[in-house]
Amino acid sequence: MYAMRHHILIVDDDPHIRDLLVFAVENAGMTTDQAEDGDAALARIAARMPDLAVLDINMPRLDGLDLCRRLRAGADAAANIPILFLSSREDEIDRIVGIEIGGDDYVTKPFSPREVVARIGAILKRRNLHIAPTPPASVLRNGRLVLDGDAWEARVDGAIVPTTATEFQLLTLLASMPSKVFSRDAIIDRLRGPGFALTDRTIDSHVRNLRAKFTRAGCDDLIETRPGIGYRLGSCG
Repeated sequence: MYAMRHHILIVDDDPHIRDLLVFAVENAGMTTDQAEDGDAALARIAARMPDLAVLDINMPRLDGLDLCRRLRAGADAAANIPILFLSSREDEIDRIVGIEIGGDDYVTKPFSPREVVARIGAILKRRNLHIAPTPPASVLRNGRLVLDGDAWEARVDGAIVPTTATEFQLLTLLASMPSKVFSRDAIIDRLRGPGFALTDRTIDSHVRNLRAKFTRAGCDDLIETRPGIGYRLGSCG
């Protein structure tokens, strides 16, 4: 089904769910690894970097939300691993938090293994495509900011600033038309894929995360807010 044999890490404390997903994902032509909790997942990631991680939100020890926070706070390649959350139907708040801290999508339990595979495919497709409009060149330059679309890397003064796939796409959108102010609805329309969980609140969260990361890199005015209108690239770009 997939031209590349993507490697998927499945993390859930229920061995039945892990086995079910391993069968479905491998049947779709991908390879898998599995872990029973967040601590075990970190060890698997250190041994082999996955192309995507499926994380159960509710697990003993290090749960899915805390694992996501730890990954996104890092400065290495693991900070950019796409994440699909698994959550129970009653855990709406956890699902919202999961997207706000850097998750790419979620599926609620009970789920269809086919749906999980479809969501994985949609995330990988978004990860491998330029969703935001870009100029012919694969590199966007605006002031101190450089966005390398081929490598999915953002740099300030030559130093890499780790971003998630969604953060990179949002930043690429703003940098592609630096004088334009994008409303939240316009950003959602540009970035949203099939079944992708994006709301005004999550856009604001992604902007906050980008600002925090780039402030640490010495760029404290990456994104400008136009009250009542939306966002555009700031003077750092």
